[in-house]
Amino acid sequence: MKKYVFLWLALTGASLAAQEKKDITVKTDVSEVTVFIKGAQVVRKTTANLPAGRSTVCFSGLSPYVDAKSVQVKVDRDVTILSVNYRFNYNDSVKQTDEIEKQLQQLNDLNEKIKMEQTVREIIREELDFLHGNVKIGGNAGIEFANLKATAAFYGERISALKLKEAETDKKIKNLSEAKSVIERMVAVAGSVKPEPTGEVVLTVDAKTAPQVTFELSYYVNNAGWYPSYDVRAKNIEEPVELVYKANIMQNTKETWKNVRLKVSSSNPNLGNVAPRLQTYLLNYYTPPPRYDRSNLSNLVRGKVTDTSGEPLPGASIIITGSTIGTVTDEEGNFSLSIPSGGGSLQASYVGFVRKTLPISGNTMHIVLEEDQNMLEEVVVVGYGTQKKETPTRARVKETANREAPAPVVPVVQVENTTSVIFDIKTPYTILSENKNTTVEMEHYRLPAEYEYYCVPKIDRDAFLLANVSDWEQYNLLEGEANIFFENTFVGKTILDVRNMGDTLSISLGRDKSVSVQREKVKEYTAQKFMGNKAETTRGWKITVKNNKRQPIAMSLFDQIPVSTMQEIEVVPELLSGGELDKEKGEVKWKFTLPSLQKNETELRYKVRYPKGKALAIE
Repeated sequence: MKKYVFLWLALTGASLAAQEKKDITVKTDVSEVTVFIKGAQVVRKTTANLPAGRSTVCFSGLSPYVDAKSVQVKVDRDVTILSVNYRFNYNDSVKQTDEIEKQLQQLNDLNEKIKMEQTVREIIREELDFLHGNVKIGGNAGIEFANLKATAAFYGERISALKLKEAETDKKIKNLSEAKSVIERMVAVAGSVKPEPTGEVVLTVDAKTAPQVTFELSYYVNNAGWYPSYDVRAKNIEEPVELVYKANIMQNTKETWKNVRLKVSSSNPNLGNVAPRLQTYLLNYYTPPPRYDRSNLSNLVRGKVTDTSGEPLPGASIIITGSTIGTVTDEEGNFSLSIPSGGGSLQASYVGFVRKTLPISGNTMHIVLEEDQNMLEEVVVVGYGTQKKETPTRARVKETANREAPAPVVPVVQVENTTSVIFDIKTPYTILSENKNTTVEMEHYRLPAEYEYYCVPKIDRDAFLLANVSDWEQYNLLEGEANIFFENTFVGKTILDVRNMGDTLSISLGRDKSVSVQREKVKEYTAQKFMGNKAETTRGWKITVKNNKRQPIAMSLFDQIPVSTMQEIEVVPELLSGGELDKEKGEVKWKFTLPSLQKNETELRYKVRYPKGKALAIE
């Protein structure tokens, strides 16, 4: 009977073992990446042999910044996916660089040598203490002179030898300690001395047979993104504008994108998808109207990004919140960014630091980032002491930040989706995980343009050359900075603020000193009169535009007259010299063509009538 019981138990155990899950670990490479304004969609593909029945498939070596909710897995065979989970693997961590590992080994060797020399010094000091403690010699019977002489000689020689050896040992300890301090600083600056965990996706699958299955794993990952920039080139005012559309791609995902199929998308998955709603405007005494978060500054902002100790942060990301306008800091932590007319806030971020958002408050902004204690407050044991972990990858950032070497133009296909545009770059790219811009020239356009000069002499007497492009919507441009080259010379930067453009895209090509503009007050019209209970003030201005170029130019000139907000104040335009008046804004516009080496004189004159005795500030 026992024989059959044992046989039954053996068969049952074999059956249970056959039903146990089999663990399969697969390594994959990144094959395709779609880079969003913030973040990226990563696709990995691999083929694996599955056993029949239930098994566990682990995709290891992934980024630790994966959004677990975005993980998707596809299979090409009749395999049932029972569960998908994302987790951290602290055993299979992202490895330190060979350089840091070498430096840590040097630290251990130096600590061993310092300990050895300290031991030698302790032995020397114990022997010296022994000799000093037994310096008295003699006794009741006394000591012979010869023995005394020999003893004194031995004592002197031994003390001298020990003192010299002690001095030599102290010197060795000092040199070793200095070498240790240098390497400790190198390790601290070089970055992370503690490995970070990797991510992995674990599948539970069930296969009826033992098939060879092709898996496609996709997920959204943070610490990646891109922002657009442009090169605008105009040889002269008679040829089309050349526009180079560039994507500046950065990633610090701890993954290597090697020879991947690269796509660039205009969408941003981090933005909220809830449409805004108006608040009820309740009008009552002492009740303010509803307020909405918006800014209205427009300017060029420059600044510097540092940590709390004042150390610059090279490679820090600076963007205007809610837009695609961005840049990175240089090796000294400095940045310069054009601000659209809508203004907004600057958001500064850096790996290992808390992200900070500040409203744009002026032309200069100094941004101080604080270390993220959750990431940085780690203690690393080094030999016989401890060392606090410093900012990760700081040294590598200084070597690579903000190097925007132009890339060759590569084949690109635009795919217009319902809510975004995707640029499918046909040439494989390799983008390493580091704070470095990889610049990809996505498109190269020749835009038919109408050139005109623009000037508001009341504010700035320089004439700005504008290239006006019609039907610009077909090019799928995003707002961004543009480097301007006119007549083969770099003339500065401007901004393509496509969010606030109408049917015509106006690209500023910079100031042209060959067109001079003067605005002066005409004194004979600057007078004040009194008629009954009314005062009347007259103002007159003369604007002279001279074309010093060798070809005719089209000119748009702007000035203004005041706009009354009270019925008792009357503004009467007397002379506009053919200009168009916008009565609501008080803006006067003149458009004319000015031949070569000719000048145009325009006069603007208006009267203001108001009650006598009232103080009214009139320009």
